Amino acid sequence: MTKTPIPAPTVTVLEVIEQMADRLDAAGLSFADGYGQGTTNAFDEAAWLVLWKLGLEIDDLESVENRPVAPEDQAQVALLVDQRISTRQPAAYLTNEAWLMGVPFYVDERVIIPRSLIAELLDDGSIDDWLSDETLRVLDLCTGNGSLAVLAAMAYPEVVVDAADISRDALDVARINVERHQLGSRITLVESDGLAACPGPYDLILCNPPYVNAASMAALPAEFRAEPGLALSGNIHGGSDGMDFIRGLFLAIAAQMNENAVLVLEIGNERENFVRAFPHLEPLWFETSAGPDQVLLLTREQLA
Repeated sequence: MTKTPIPAPTVTVLEVIEQMADRLDAAGLSFADGYGQGTTNAFDEAAWLVLWKLGLEIDDLESVENRPVAPEDQAQVALLVDQRISTRQPAAYLTNEAWLMGVPFYVDERVIIPRSLIAELLDDGSIDDWLSDETLRVLDLCTGNGSLAVLAAMAYPEVVVDAADISRDALDVARINVERHQLGSRITLVESDGLAACPGPYDLILCNPPYVNAASMAALPAEFRAEPGLALSGNIHGGSDGMDFIRGLFLAIAAQMNENAVLVLEIGNERENFVRAFPHLEPLWFETSAGPDQVLLLTREQLA
């Protein structure tokens, strides 16, 4: 008598994600130990990796969550998640893609993973009250992979943008993203140590600089240590408060700003160090998803 084979149980996309999230949790990964480079919890991290590996849209889980996953695809997903755990490489480096405000960007180990809160302000119009019809020239200083330059060009179709970085490697990645979003006619890449080679003056300067203080740099989890230290550490001149780059920036920036220009500057968790370093400044602080003390605005008059 021939026995009918028992079919393997159907495993859905959602179930695979849940299994991989459990695996990430079991490995001891947490937000403090490396999330925050595109996701903030194990489920979202697992969803990103699973959907990417299966070739599915990463922002449309609901429409595919009940789709069956073949055993061989399950095995490939498991290998990817195991790689994430064993290498502690950020997911964005494994997939070569990161998203900011719903816009996809190419990334690799040459750049930090885009997560700037300035993107939120470009998206929701928080900066718009300080701009006018005369806002035509924008600088994205410390551009990294070019994401803020791209988002600024998208938000303000009438402007041209200089995207500057000291790292030639970073600019090579930025070029990929400028071309990907067909903005080469409006975004110019500039290799520059700070403002040194930037051909201002500008009407709006966006800057997400290296600002992490020395103690925090020493305590970074493996995922963040995988990113270029040059783009993170704000102690390039031997300081410890993370403000070295910003001190140099403030000495030169007014000369690169038109009369009504403004600077939008991200400083992350360094507000206390910023206030201590620049007690005479009274910036406007923006409300963001990370709170009211991570991104600030200064006018040319304040910086002159």
